[in-house]
Amino acid sequence: MTLKEKLSAIQQEMKAPKNLYNSFGKYSYRNAEGILEAFKPFEGKYKVGLIIHDEVQQAGERTYIKAVVTLMDCESPDVIVAQALAREAQEKKGMDDSQITGATSSYARKYALNGLFLLDDTKDADTDEFKETEKKGQEDSKAEAKRITVKKETIKRICKEHKLDPEMICSMNGYKWEKMTETQLENMIGSLEKKFGGGK
Repeated sequence: MTLKEKLSAIQQEMKAPKNLYNSFGKYSYRNAEGILEAFKPFEGKYKVGLIIHDEVQQAGERTYIKAVVTLMDCESPDVIVAQALAREAQEKKGMDDSQITGATSSYARKYALNGLFLLDDTKDADTDEFKETEKKGQEDSKAEAKRITVKKETIKRICKEHKLDPEMICSMNGYKWEKMTETQLENMIGSLEKKFGGGK
């Protein structure tokens, strides 16, 4: 087998589940050590080996760690290389400089190994990108809920001025008051304002 064929076989056979759990963030994740453990059986089976090293790169005032993963064929001089970058945090509570660098190295190595072995590219919950996306989603949900509350209050105000029951009015238009979406509420407000001239 060529090294490419061996890598293809490893990619199809490797199982590296997210076997670690963060109880605070309530998510499962994998780390570089778990991936390396999953790789070990293939060293003898396909006569291959891995070498991993880090390189430090500077960009302005920020420091990046580049992880370089080299898959070697023990039966030929062929190698396949995968790389990944991770940026060091400027500061992290409870960590000294060496710990920050070590944590950054672990992230970079994990993503280099993910790329080499074609592990799933769904957003791991231990990444800053995932956390930011999750945070934004929560913020968007809260903002939407607030807008819905304001629109319901507007409907209530218009209905009160004209001695109408807002739930009944919505039901007559085919809506359920408790489950109305923001768009449905906007349509309802538009209809009421058109009928009553803005509720005045």
